[in-house]
Amino acid sequence: MHVQEWLETIPAVSIYALVGLVIGLESLGIPLPGEIVLVSAALLSSQHGEINPIILGACASAGAIIGDSIGYAIGRKGGRPLLAWLGAKFPKHFGEGHIATAERSFEKWGMWAVFFGRFVALLRIFAGPLAGVLRMPYWKFLIANVLGGIIWAGGTTAVIYYVGVVAESWLKRFSWLGLVLAVLFGVTSMLVLKRKAKKAQGAAVREVEAVGAGE
Repeated sequence: MHVQEWLETIPAVSIYALVGLVIGLESLGIPLPGEIVLVSAALLSSQHGEINPIILGACASAGAIIGDSIGYAIGRKGGRPLLAWLGAKFPKHFGEGHIATAERSFEKWGMWAVFFGRFVALLRIFAGPLAGVLRMPYWKFLIANVLGGIIWAGGTTAVIYYVGVVAESWLKRFSWLGLVLAVLFGVTSMLVLKRKAKKAQGAAVREVEAVGAGE
C-alpha cells in the first residue's frame, strides 16, 4: 500500500486527536515535535478533503492552551525543585543557561514572554511551567496563553494549508517543474526566516543579558 493510500485510511478524528495531544504534551513541558506534527497535519489537510483545517486548527489551539495551563499549574506547585529536576533529566532543553535566559526574559517582558514564547521552539516547551514557578498572576498568563495559542496554532494551520493548496495547483499545471519550484521557494523562505529569527533571538538574548549584568 502506498503512503498516500495509507494516510487516506486514517480517520480524520485520529489526526485531530494526535495533533492536540502532541502539542498539549509539548506545551506542558515535554520535549516533543509539536510544530512538525502540526505542519504535517495541515499539509495533509490541504490534500485530503476529509481533514477539516478549521477543526484541525481548533484542536491544535486547544491542545496548546490546555497544555500550557497544566504546565503552569505543575510549575506553580513544583517550584524551583521542578526546574532542577527537569535540568537533570533534559539538560539540552532545561539547562541552567536556558533557564536563566528564560527567567530574565520573563522578568523583563512578563506576559509577553508567554505570548511570543509560543513562536520559539525552546520557550514553547517550558513557558507554562516557568510562568508557574515564577508565580506570574494567572489572569495575565491566561490572556497571553490563549492569544498566543490561537494565533500560533491557527496561523500555522492556515498558512501551511494555503501553501499546500497552491503547491497542488502548481503540480497539476507544471508536473515535476512545479514541484521543483515549490521546493526551492519553500526551502529559500525557510532559510531566510530562520536567519532573521536567529538574529532577532540573539539580539534579544544579548539585550536581556546586558540588563541582567547591569543590575
